[in-house]
Amino acid sequence: MCGIVGLFLKDKSLEPQLGNLLSDMLITMTDRGPDSAGIAIYGGAGSGKGKVTVQSATPQADFAGLEEALAKAGFAASVTVKSTHAVIEVASDKVAGVREALAGIRPSIRIMGAGESVEIFKEIGLPKDVVARFGVRTMGGTHGIGHTRMATESAVTTLGAHPFSTGPDQCLVHNGSLSNHNNLRRELIRQGMQFETQNDSEVAAAYLTSEMEKGKDLGEALTGALSDLDGFFTFVVGTRTGFGVLRDPIACKPAVMAETDQYVAFGSEYRALVNLPGIENARVWEPEPATVYFWDHAKAA
Repeated sequence: MCGIVGLFLKDKSLEPQLGNLLSDMLITMTDRGPDSAGIAIYGGAGSGKGKVTVQSATPQADFAGLEEALAKAGFAASVTVKSTHAVIEVASDKVAGVREALAGIRPSIRIMGAGESVEIFKEIGLPKDVVARFGVRTMGGTHGIGHTRMATESAVTTLGAHPFSTGPDQCLVHNGSLSNHNNLRRELIRQGMQFETQNDSEVAAAYLTSEMEKGKDLGEALTGALSDLDGFFTFVVGTRTGFGVLRDPIACKPAVMAETDQYVAFGSEYRALVNLPGIENARVWEPEPATVYFWDHAKAA
């Protein structure tokens, strides 16, 4: 099961509405996976600032005095608390340092995502509750992806919820199951990748991160996944400026896409797209098996 959605905006006038549009899309997919939900919002790239989204099981204790603790460690940062999550904003060249410092300052904090653009919010619960908890509807941005989960191969936990982020400004949502994730995880660990869960979707995200660290763009990394990943999958992936979709060669997991002059949208089912502006005039299609779909604000793609 699981329900996944994605929205890549071409029209800047829609950017203030991104969180609201994506929230409605995800809530429509609730019955595909009521265990947990999450959304990644991309916005603000190129501002010279970086973001680290963190999560805590004890937010009152972990987030209290966090700005002061980071300042003592040499990082001038602002901390915006949103329920069990917080967004730490810092100079973009300090993001890696903040991640390292947090391990000592607040060892119980977990990092959801980091980079120049992305903020990731995910928790156990229904999409409508997760969206409300983190104020997603008020968030603007250029593109975003979301997921509502029906757990099949690992426990229902915050860390097991999607999106999974394993590299700067990169995250993935997944509907399906990989059969070679254990072997691939071991190989990626040998290459220096670190994992927070035993979830096969985290392995898929780490694979793409590893390939992009070799100099590939998202489209090229997704092409490689067709030969290196075994199983049934539909992926929607975000990068700092890009948005990609891939289905395995059998393509048994449902998927539908729509494109207009204003946006590109993805949903596990068409009903996720029906309230988007101008959908009645959109080009709507089912993405082909083993075919990479890739858009990037930084390229004429």
